[in-house]
Amino acid sequence: MSVRILALVGSLRAGSHNRQLAEAAVKHAPEGAEIVLYEGLAEIPFYNEDIDVEGSVPASAVKLREAAHAADAFLFFSPEYNGTIPAVLKNAIDWLSRPYGAGSFAGKPVAVVGTAFGQFGGVWAQDETRKAVGIAGGKVLEDAKLSIPGSVVRFAETHPADDAEVVAQLTEVVSQLHSNTSEAAAA
Repeated sequence: MSVRILALVGSLRAGSHNRQLAEAAVKHAPEGAEIVLYEGLAEIPFYNEDIDVEGSVPASAVKLREAAHAADAFLFFSPEYNGTIPAVLKNAIDWLSRPYGAGSFAGKPVAVVGTAFGQFGGVWAQDETRKAVGIAGGKVLEDAKLSIPGSVVRFAETHPADDAEVVAQLTEVVSQLHSNTSEAAAA
């Protein structure tokens, strides 16, 4: 079964190591898994229920929701900003959690990974991301984790796609998403 995984990156920076990690996931996706790297999180306005009204929803939010509805699973790449989730990622979760009771996550498998400069690799932000997306209706895979510490040093001269250890760990996370999505479809 082919599984479409929507990848959302919580860093907007051009040289982001989390963006590079997402690129590595796309490049090394196992057979049967298609990872779509979402572009455009920076254009989505902060969630506001006043503008989330049929006929008034911003085009950028509609585009995100359409991509999410077409996905079978989600893979979040979260750096850590001041010990927590980046605003752009939280905003995407907020938009995708609506309309209430019919959000885009609706029982779909979700994994959260990332890298950060600190010695723990952004685990606080990743835990907060798991919490938010779980509350929003996603089926968070608690065992599908990857936190890579020391990103500035580790990826100074090596792209994550060329780091064999990272590729193996990332491939395992994607494989877990794939198998959980396939199991849900078979049930």
